[in-house]
Amino acid sequence: MRSACVAVLVALALLAPAPVAAQGQASFRVTQKVDKTTATHTVLVGDVFNDAAADAADVYVTAEALDPAGKRLAQGIAWVGAVRARGSEPYSVRVPLVRGATQFRVYVSGFQLGFGRGEAP
Repeated sequence: MRSACVAVLVALALLAPAPVAAQGQASFRVTQKVDKTTATHTVLVGDVFNDAAADAADVYVTAEALDPAGKRLAQGIAWVGAVRARGSEPYSVRVPLVRGATQFRVYVSGFQLGFGRGEAP
């Protein structure tokens, strides 16, 4: 019985569609710079560029504080909102200040891809 359940779960996993975020991630570019640092956090600002032919809604960015080896020490998440097709929107995200962080990585961590302007379903 147990092996049958495992076989069914494996088959379902193989048939599951790939997440949209993984497929559309390449259509985004993110710029970043440190805006300010306080005793408790660092504020990063930049722009999210949507190079796709479709609007993106509910866009979120994740900013990570990394050590010299690239290990994540802290993170912050911010809602950007909608980013029009071939457009951009600014963001601001707070990351907790941690000892050992030497760099930051910011990426689009969530979105819903819609239809481009003038297109109908």
